[in-house]
Amino acid sequence: MHSEVKRRLVHAAGTGVPALYLLGLLDWRGTQWFLVAGSILAVALEALRLGGVVHWRIFEELTRDYEQENVAGYALYTWGMTATALLFEPHIAVPAVLMLTIADPISGILGSGSLAKRGYVLLVTFAVCLAIASWFVPVAVAVVGALAAALADGLKPVVRGYVIDDNLTIPIGAALSMFVAIQLLAGIGVPL
Repeated sequence: MHSEVKRRLVHAAGTGVPALYLLGLLDWRGTQWFLVAGSILAVALEALRLGGVVHWRIFEELTRDYEQENVAGYALYTWGMTATALLFEPHIAVPAVLMLTIADPISGILGSGSLAKRGYVLLVTFAVCLAIASWFVPVAVAVVGALAAALADGLKPVVRGYVIDDNLTIPIGAALSMFVAIQLLAGIGVPL
């Protein structure tokens, strides 16, 4: 199986975390602790990998070239999900995390793993994110969150040679934008 498809399948598997909450198998506090534990594990694994202590084939198979000497996408994925779950209420955090675990893999396959995504890929990302968020927040708020997620998916800034991965920016950006949209709409008296 091609490495990009494997990466995307692993990515989509993260949907299991919010699913535990949505299915009532974990309460929100338990979900947050689960994510914190995953983030701590990611710190340990990245320290071992970047320190040259471990050379596991899975790291070679699932990390991109630009991640070989930098923090890998899986760690940013875990940290982005964790930060989102810790900073926002479930009705905002869950759709933001699902945007990462569902829409981003779809975008990645359509965009063939390139750093610059084509317009139609971003439109598909927006549509998938909008469909996800609409289950949790009002449509106007969902549009704002989906737009933020699609922009985060399409823009990958490079800082000092390090690509700021959308695994970090999609959930945090989508959640923050939905939170702000809710506050603004409530502030002007729009019923939510």
